[in-house]
Amino acid sequence: MPVVELKSNVRSGPQGREYDAIVERIAADGPCRILDWGAGHGQVTARLLAHGFDVRSYDYAPDEPAGSKPLDEVDATVDHSPDPVALPYEDASFDAVLSCGVLEHVADPDASLEELRRVLRPGGRLYIYKLPNRWSWLEWLARPLGLYYHGQLPDDRIYTLESTREILERHGFAVLELRLMNMLPLLAVGRRPRSTELVWRANVALSRVPGLDRIATNVEAVADAR
Repeated sequence: MPVVELKSNVRSGPQGREYDAIVERIAADGPCRILDWGAGHGQVTARLLAHGFDVRSYDYAPDEPAGSKPLDEVDATVDHSPDPVALPYEDASFDAVLSCGVLEHVADPDASLEELRRVLRPGGRLYIYKLPNRWSWLEWLARPLGLYYHGQLPDDRIYTLESTREILERHGFAVLELRLMNMLPLLAVGRRPRSTELVWRANVALSRVPGLDRIATNVEAVADAR
């Protein structure tokens, strides 16, 4: 994986390692034209670009007119629009779409999935990461501690393996991979290389323990547009 130097130094090491793993998984399917849907500061866009992908970045900006602007984390631009659903791209524009920590926050997930399928070519691939798991132990702990938890805000939604499969299939996607991931609080660790790799390896190992994974933080899915 190419080394990516981001402009920001606020990201934790294990979280960066998670982003690396996401790009490695996408790269295993080969080069493609990909939409980073909900690109945020550009943390994943930067890694995709470094890996040689043809990337377009998009973000919802309710208080700004449609257009584009520089990304925070990489020398690239992000398209943006005040429309919460419609994307400014032609039909079948992309080979793949990445949703990393996005689908759970949109106002209308059904309409958004239809729009993602529209901009994907037939047989195009949708990668979904960081969907909050309804049974996550971290979500359960956050409530009594007065911390933010998914489901707290009006448009927040939480998912299960079953509900993720159901909503994807209902909108014309064939689910290829579906799993639970992330047992450790990745943001709680700094950027030291040794601690980063130790925490990440422990996180992956714990997430693969049958039964224990039911209380992992996230649902992940890979699906093809039919």
